[in-house]
Amino acid sequence: MRILMIGDIVGRPGREAVRKILPDLRRQLELDIVVANGENAAGGLGITPDTAREIFSYGVDVITSGNHIWDKKEIIPLLNDQASVLRPLNYPDSTPGSGYVDVNGVLIVNLIGRVFVGNFDDPFRAMDNFLQQHQDAIIKIIDIHAEATSEKAALGWYLDGRVSVVAGTHTHVATADCRILPKGTGFVSDLGMCGAVNSIIGAEPEDVLNRFLDQIPHRLSFVKTGPVRFNSVMFDVDDFSGTVLLTERVDREFEY
Repeated sequence: MRILMIGDIVGRPGREAVRKILPDLRRQLELDIVVANGENAAGGLGITPDTAREIFSYGVDVITSGNHIWDKKEIIPLLNDQASVLRPLNYPDSTPGSGYVDVNGVLIVNLIGRVFVGNFDDPFRAMDNFLQQHQDAIIKIIDIHAEATSEKAALGWYLDGRVSVVAGTHTHVATADCRILPKGTGFVSDLGMCGAVNSIIGAEPEDVLNRFLDQIPHRLSFVKTGPVRFNSVMFDVDDFSGTVLLTERVDREFEY
C-alpha cells in the first residue's frame, strides 16, 4: 500500500499546487491513498464545502484538519455528510463530524495536540480507546495536528508498532526527520505545507512582522502570487503487517 500525505494546504496557491502536482504524482508513484490537511484551504483560514470538493477533484481521498476546522461555519453540515472530511478525533463525541474514516480497509485518523494549541482531550488516551475498538484494522494512518515537535514525537513513539504512520501537521514547516521507528511505524514531525514560498507560513510577511513588532492583533492576509511549494511524504506500508517499509519526502516548487 502506497500512501501520500500532503502538508497543510494554504489558500488558493496551496490548492493550485495540489491541482498542478498531484494528478501526475498519483500516476507516476502509483499511489493508493492520498491524505491532505485542508484546514487552511479557504483563504488561509478554514475550509468550505466548495474548496473541499475542489481538493477532492484533484485526487485527494481524505481531508484532515485541526484547530481551524471551525473557522468557516458552512463546513459543519459537510462534516456530518462527507465522511472523508475529518475533524480531530479527540474532540467530544457530540462535536459535528468524525475523527476517522475507513478507506478500503485503511483507517485514517485525525488528532489534535494540546501543547501551545488548546485545551483538548488527551490524544494519547484517545488513540488507546480507538485502537481498542478497531483491533482488526491492519493499516492505521494518523495525522497529528500539533505545534510542539516533542508532542508529535512522543505520540509517534507511544504508538510505535500499533499504527502504521504518525505524521505531523500544523506548523507549515517541512521537517527532515522522516524515519521508521523501531517497531515499524513511519514518522515525520511535520509534512510541511502547500502554499506561497515568499511568505511566513503562507501569510504576508509584513502582516506577521507587524504582529511581532507592535504586539497588537492584526488581521493576516495570505500571499497569492509568486513561487509555490508542495510538501508531502510518501509511505510504503506492508499490507499484511501494517509496518512501514519506506518513507520518502516528495517536495516540489513552481512559479504561480
